[in-house]
Amino acid sequence: LRLDLLDRKSSCLELAAMRNVNIILQHYNFTGKLSNRQAGDEGMGLIRTAFAIISCIIILENLLVLLAILRCLRGRRWVYSCIASITLSDLLAGAAYLSNLCLSGRKTFQLSPQLWFLREGTLFTALAASTFSLLVTAIERYSAMVRPIAENEASKTLRLRGLIVSCWLLAFIIGLLPLLGWNCLCHLSACSVLLPLYSKNYILFSVVMFSIILLGILGLYISIFQLVQASSRQTSSRHSRQRSLRLLKTVLMILGAFIICWSPLFVLLLLDVFCETQTCAHLHSLDWTLALAMLNSGVNPIIYSLRSVEVRRAVGSLLCCCCVHVGLCEPGSCLVITDINSGSSTESSLRYRESFRSATSARPRAPLSSNSSMMSN
Repeated sequence: LRLDLLDRKSSCLELAAMRNVNIILQHYNFTGKLSNRQAGDEGMGLIRTAFAIISCIIILENLLVLLAILRCLRGRRWVYSCIASITLSDLLAGAAYLSNLCLSGRKTFQLSPQLWFLREGTLFTALAASTFSLLVTAIERYSAMVRPIAENEASKTLRLRGLIVSCWLLAFIIGLLPLLGWNCLCHLSACSVLLPLYSKNYILFSVVMFSIILLGILGLYISIFQLVQASSRQTSSRHSRQRSLRLLKTVLMILGAFIICWSPLFVLLLLDVFCETQTCAHLHSLDWTLALAMLNSGVNPIIYSLRSVEVRRAVGSLLCCCCVHVGLCEPGSCLVITDINSGSSTESSLRYRESFRSATSARPRAPLSSNSSMMSN
């Protein structure tokens, strides 16, 4: 089959429509990815099976946190809407990576181009949703620090949820842009080596966009920490200084995990963009860098959720109630979340269902500088 026919889009699409050529196979062959496939790539194999198990753990982990938030903390502080959005994006990432593993190897060439774009695009959608959710969280936390008058919690939560929905719609659009037409289908010279049906321009756009957002998040968190430190110096409170250090530690964990997990993939994609097709033999596999990036979805629930006392207790309450339903625990031992101040307090109380039902007391809201962060617990 002549490659010049494949590189002429009209002829290429006609051949594909008549099923006279496997477009995906030809793209893999042209970029050199097909010739560099190993025997282990044709099936799941031991390593891919291990990756699949890790994906299942990531899915269950994020599903547990998401259900705990929806069950116990849905109507509370705005930060839980952000946590839920991040957790949902990580859940989608785990599911997308699992489906990617199951549809890889020989099954890749049995897919239609549309299914191939959907397989890869779901991962980009999850990444975009997670990144946008992190940005929204950072912006809201920063605005809460600098706003002179506190915004009503109910109106803020409603506005934030609308913003999160918009972020998800934008994430789906970005992830599915190749399916909508921004691809190199039948334009082989413009194709990526790592993702042979993706245009290099689209990959460059994605990496640059996510990198700029990451830098913006970093700048916002640096500003937040400086504001908290300034407030701590004014109050001369040891407790405030401790909260400042704890906030810094959490921010470093957040950014460190994201950079460590995603940087290798971003670097590999950038090398792919600026490398001539068929000349970069070291770019033919992204399995390990993609697996490392997916590990971020397993780390996020620990960093974003379990460092919060409320979420940690909500997860414990959900697990306890699940144990009761399956008969592993006594009904009286199931814990529930009880709002201390009609859902407006920044703290929650876990208590036994059978006792202290009427023993509630109001607690004053903590200073904004030390408790406006969802990570300060």
